[in-house]
Amino acid sequence: MRARRLRTGLKGWGGVGAMAVACALAVLFALLLPVARADGGSDGTDSGGHGVARGSQARAAEECTDPEKQTLPPAGDDGPTIDEIRGREGEKRKLIVGVDQNSYRWGYRDPNSGGDAELEGFDIDLVRRIAEDILGDRNAVQFKAIPTDQRIPAIQDGRVDMVVRTMTINCDRLTDVAFSAPYFRTGQQVLAPKSSDITGYDGTLAGKDICTAAGSTALSTLRQDRADGRLAEGVDLRTTVPNQLDCLVRLQLGEVDAVVTDGALAASQAAQDPTVELKGDAFTTEYYGVAMKKDADDLVRRVNQILVQWRADEAEGWQRSYERWLSRTMGGDPAKSEPPTPPQYLREG
Repeated sequence: MRARRLRTGLKGWGGVGAMAVACALAVLFALLLPVARADGGSDGTDSGGHGVARGSQARAAEECTDPEKQTLPPAGDDGPTIDEIRGREGEKRKLIVGVDQNSYRWGYRDPNSGGDAELEGFDIDLVRRIAEDILGDRNAVQFKAIPTDQRIPAIQDGRVDMVVRTMTINCDRLTDVAFSAPYFRTGQQVLAPKSSDITGYDGTLAGKDICTAAGSTALSTLRQDRADGRLAEGVDLRTTVPNQLDCLVRLQLGEVDAVVTDGALAASQAAQDPTVELKGDAFTTEYYGVAMKKDADDLVRRVNQILVQWRADEAEGWQRSYERWLSRTMGGDPAKSEPPTPPQYLREG
């Protein structure tokens, strides 16, 4: 029987006291938010009414190979999407970007930074670089905090120009949105208490309850692995949450035995809570990309050009952002996290 206790020792946003407050608030919101309980079956359907659409998406995904390469070549030309962004007047002349505000070192608000605790992190650096290139002002950004399961709807509904939120490029998502070239390499990994007998993505997960974020690559991967017989027997996948950080709270409360998410995010969460750790190696290879509307070809090309420049900038580019935000959680050697060099652009405009 699982222990129903709150794990102590949360740290990592610059002070134990501040993080205690942040954790308490996170627990409160998590308890108030209903947990989405999917049926946990092996039929591969997601909650939220997407069952009908997934049939055609699955067929399209079967024809997709190397999703990280399915993007347009870089170019600096303007087009209708960029013209629309630049045409906004006054205070509205900003790039509207969907981000996370709860992912430590990626997109988060540091309560110890003073003032308004502005968003900061690796993804935020990239957003500001894009805004500087398109609008000439790195601060010309309207950030919109969106949950994991709302990333694609926010793009399709026109609520944001793009999403920069540790979003994995995969074949299913390419049926709904366009992606830039990869800007970060990662893979799915298991996060569990240090005291747990779980050793990784293996038979030690048998009979365990695992938390994932609704609409995440982790959830779809686990469901597919169960359908293919690769997931340990008796794993319960019913606990899904709107935001991935909520899984850490569930783990701290003893409501689940483990979390599966991108290794980069898991490393940040392990840095926040010294009672949990990554178990085993990453069991997939995936890439983060900037997501945009499918028909925003000019914006996709421009973002890909910006990514080339960002990677090449030794002073304030990709390497500097890694050192600033991620070296403390992922290690000083960024080689395993670097996207493919050179990137490939296989999509035809």
